Amino acid sequence: MLSKTALQRASAANTRALFTKQSVRAASAWSNVPQGPPDAILGITEAFKKDSNPKKINLGVGAYRDDKGKPYVLPSVREAEQKVVKQNLDKEYAGITGVPDFTKAAALLAYGPNSAAIDEKRVVITQSISGTGALRIGGAFLQRHYPGAKEIYIPTPSWANHKAVFADCGLDVKQYRYYNKDTIGLDFDGMVADIKAMPKGSIVLLHACAHNPTGVDPTEEQWRQISDAVKEGNHYPFFDMAYQGFASGDTNKDAYALRYFIEQGHQPCLAQSFAKNMVRSLQTVIQIHS
Repeated sequence: MLSKTALQRASAANTRALFTKQSVRAASAWSNVPQGPPDAILGITEAFKKDSNPKKINLGVGAYRDDKGKPYVLPSVREAEQKVVKQNLDKEYAGITGVPDFTKAAALLAYGPNSAAIDEKRVVITQSISGTGALRIGGAFLQRHYPGAKEIYIPTPSWANHKAVFADCGLDVKQYRYYNKDTIGLDFDGMVADIKAMPKGSIVLLHACAHNPTGVDPTEEQWRQISDAVKEGNHYPFFDMAYQGFASGDTNKDAYALRYFIEQGHQPCLAQSFAKNMVRSLQTVIQIHS
């Protein structure tokens, strides 16, 4: 007869064997998952961390840093944060479209206090998780409900996540000319020519300001011509605005393109992020005009 200790040992061994088999089975279920492509920006950040040069500067991420290279939170953001803390708010669910006071304030910042679209209640807003979440919601909505072609044109180059996010939404991602390496500036003629050559009713992604990754933006006159080209092709503009206030230091000036398009009768989609200009990664919205 086996002792109690021997039985316990045998039971433990069987349990370990069972867990091992289950682990092997679980691992094999994911054995065909391919390695994701490396992120170029994060790769630069990793190289920065490994560099021992005391004078190194990381320009790979669009965020504030102090003289020592540490993350810098704006005093205005700190003050606003303390005001929220002092309100001792509850932790109740915000609702499916987010916190109403926040989405209303976000809309006013994007469109301005005298926006007819807001006054006429033609803007539908939902809060999301950072800029990527807003793009995903907008892309998925257009893939399901946009009556035109399920194609979206992004600039060359564009933020690396744009192509991946929209492709995962089921949209066919194509590109239009934007940056001229020879002049280190905007390829305006190529951009407008490509927009005019797109199939009628195409979706066009536009960086509202501080184009990522080049930092090259159209002038106000050029934006007016871009609006004309988009309208001529009956295209649908999708604005990504992640740097409002970063390009010029003026939030109103940086919103010029978006506001002008609306004045001209466009009904754009807007992914609006505060991860950079207000260092608030979780406060982002997606807005649809009717």
